[in-house]
Amino acid sequence: MKNSTRWLFVFLFSLTTFVSAGGDKKIAQVSFHTETEASDNPKMILKYEMLGKERYFRRMPEISSKDFVAFNPFPSDDQTTYGILIQLKESAGKRLTAVTTANQGKLLVCQAFGRVVDGVMIDQPVNDRVIVVWKGLTLDEIRELDKTMPRIGEEKK
Repeated sequence: MKNSTRWLFVFLFSLTTFVSAGGDKKIAQVSFHTETEASDNPKMILKYEMLGKERYFRRMPEISSKDFVAFNPFPSDDQTTYGILIQLKESAGKRLTAVTTANQGKLLVCQAFGRVVDGVMIDQPVNDRVIVVWKGLTLDEIRELDKTMPRIGEEKK
């Protein structure tokens, strides 16, 4: 009986992995990652070229789409992409305050739809449950976000 239970688990795990891997590639996924050290576990960090040098960021996001309540897009200063203002859940707002308090002087990068779109230097704690991505999103990506969450001031979708 143990062997059949094990195979059932392997089958179900394989099925869920296959379904999620073969799903829609345009999932509205936005996440924020804090800078860390190159000496951290290589499996737990991402390496990016930013501000003229290699920088390392935690693979696990500090904040992600599941933490969002609503958003508002705006045209960015580059006149070709969009930024977004994101309102966070209360628990995520507290987590953002803790992260920005503990990591002053480090970068916080935003990954959206599988690519780094923006980054900011943490210079003070963020206490208002709002985080801003200043640039890098396309109009199609804004439309994808519209499918998954309301604009600030609108009812839940």
